[in-house]
Amino acid sequence: MFGPFKRDPKKKLQQAYERKLQAAMEASRNGDMRANATLTEEADALLAEIEQLKKDGK
Repeated sequence: MFGPFKRDPKKKLQQAYERKLQAAMEASRNGDMRANATLTEEADALLAEIEQLKKDGK
């Protein structure tokens, strides 16, 4: 499916998703709820992309 030097796009998106969630948690702990909401929304968009890739079978 993937060549020996090509990376899995789902893996890259998953890592970005986890980084966004981590940043959102840290913003929440620091009391910045606006940043928390923004980062959580961005993480949800990444999760939707991951789910779409899974659905498409790529």
